[in-house]
Amino acid sequence: MILCIETATEMCSVALCDDTNVIALKESDEGRSHASLLTIFIRDILLESDIKAAGLDAVAVSKGPGSYTGLRIGVSAAKGIAYAAAIPLIGIDTTYSMFNGFYGIVKNRYNFKSDDLFCPVLDARRMEVYSAVFNSDGKSIRNIRAEIMNNDSFSEFPGSSRLFLFGNGAEKCKNVIKRKNVVYETEYRISATSMCKPAAEAFAGHHFEDVAYFEPFYLKDFLTSKPVKNVLGN
Repeated sequence: MILCIETATEMCSVALCDDTNVIALKESDEGRSHASLLTIFIRDILLESDIKAAGLDAVAVSKGPGSYTGLRIGVSAAKGIAYAAAIPLIGIDTTYSMFNGFYGIVKNRYNFKSDDLFCPVLDARRMEVYSAVFNSDGKSIRNIRAEIMNNDSFSEFPGSSRLFLFGNGAEKCKNVIKRKNVVYETEYRISATSMCKPAAEAFAGHHFEDVAYFEPFYLKDFLTSKPVKNVLGN
């Protein structure tokens, strides 16, 4: 079984999965609660499933892009478990995890076609998002990028193909993108359950991370802002 950890957005989510099924799930979308909830969710899932960390086959973590703080918390926890339990560490591209989750949830609603395109979008503040584009087979046809949405966004793709935009960055795109044939799914929420399939694939292929050197995929540098008040009086 694989323990999956998702902290790339406001969702703090932990799932225990076998090759095909979700065995247990704990998650909260309260936001900014990852530091206080993540280890509790992990402990509860292991206790309820009567399994010790050393009994896991691997631990998988959403590696980004996404929230700088959220990613660091999730990756730190995953590395700690992998090291202490001497089990493999798997890093899953957040956008690929989102594709798997979205495709599985809504495929019957939309009757997907072979030329449909899928674009997970993560909020990156202001009008910027992190995004990637996948085809209906889950193959990446445009690499992950940080971009500011504008009228011409995604115009390089044929207008005859439906483009599904989903994730916590989809809402900000609705009144900006002029491309026709776009379907916005603003209610989609990322979950650790979406990592189960790609984590199982990675485990089967022995695609593991180096626990000592693995770092989140931030995509861009973390920027701090100046405090409003000068507390030192300078």
